[in-house]
Amino acid sequence: MVAPVYVIGVGMTKFEKPGRREGWDYPAMAKESGTNALTDAGIGFEQIQSAYVGYVYGESTSGQRAVYELGMTGIPVVNVNNNCSTGSTALYLAAEAIRGGRADCVLALGFEKMQPGSLSATYEDREQPMMKHIQALAEISEVLFPPAPWMFGAAGREHMKEHGTTAEHFAKIGHKNHRHSVNNPYAQFQDAYTLQEIQQSRMVYDPLTKLQCSPTSDGSGAVVLASAAFVDRHDLAGRAVEIVGQSMTTDFASTFDGTAKNLVGYDMSRQAALQAYEQSGLGPEDFQVIELHDCFSANELLTYEALGLCAEGEAGRLVDDDDTTYGGRWVVNPSGGLISKGHPLGATGLAQCAELTWQLRGTAAKRQVPDVTAALQHNIGLGGAAVVTAYQLPR
Repeated sequence: MVAPVYVIGVGMTKFEKPGRREGWDYPAMAKESGTNALTDAGIGFEQIQSAYVGYVYGESTSGQRAVYELGMTGIPVVNVNNNCSTGSTALYLAAEAIRGGRADCVLALGFEKMQPGSLSATYEDREQPMMKHIQALAEISEVLFPPAPWMFGAAGREHMKEHGTTAEHFAKIGHKNHRHSVNNPYAQFQDAYTLQEIQQSRMVYDPLTKLQCSPTSDGSGAVVLASAAFVDRHDLAGRAVEIVGQSMTTDFASTFDGTAKNLVGYDMSRQAALQAYEQSGLGPEDFQVIELHDCFSANELLTYEALGLCAEGEAGRLVDDDDTTYGGRWVVNPSGGLISKGHPLGATGLAQCAELTWQLRGTAAKRQVPDVTAALQHNIGLGGAAVVTAYQLPR
């Protein structure tokens, strides 16, 4: 038996276009999100026993520099880098410390200060981690750079060819997520667009237009996790949210089975979801709200199937039936998702946790999904890692 883990505090900054807030460096971002999380938990930094800090773009030990804005108590600080799933990997490691009985109160913190434009390599004199994936995809698809929209766009095209999905299905997902973000004060974009505007925005890689792609972003998120004993000792049961299932997977041999969808993490996500369902005793039908990794609209559609919301090939029907928005079977990405909320890589997974915690507490304001009893989180990073987490109010 593993020890239960509770989210007792969450905090985040508004996500911003890189450089929009002049002089806004990562220590200031971390101070804002971390202070918000500690305040939400009602505890001081001196009660934090260790910290896991995620970022992708930054110098070594930037995690320590960020944490020092909250306090300098000599606790272990572990720097985490796992591509786009960095934030949820920090969350996973923090939860593992609680599960293993090594700590009673732990901080997961993530931030990113990004450069404008598409993601690019930092080091050109060594093997790129994604080269094996890129070479495999090049064998089944035309090659276009930058890699990310090409890779996810190719997976979308594959789904269209095999299952009859249309470009409009992907556009409808972008339309939904931008509409959701209107009510999120933390979102980088808070503008609603018509479906036609989504479809007619600049083509990035057919069928993905600009308004179906996540932007680069600056921002930070933080989560305080605690053990059952800590929750009881500090009388926090009224605001605690339990992590009832959590799984992290990396690439399987199936990643390189000749399909584009597995090269962008479909099987990693599917296996992580199955493990989280088994741990929690919950299935897709038991969740009311989901935050998933919509780096591109094509990936949101693929993830519906990976998470088991529908059978393989049927995701387009969920879109057409409005099953993934308010009034449907699930509300997916009420925050606006990565497409509209933004995607500061190290903060993304922690911001997802914050949104779902607010939803379970019933404090998500205009974004609130009715009658939430269970929530599901999905975050991936190519190269690769997938983290799926199931949440419930304490039972």
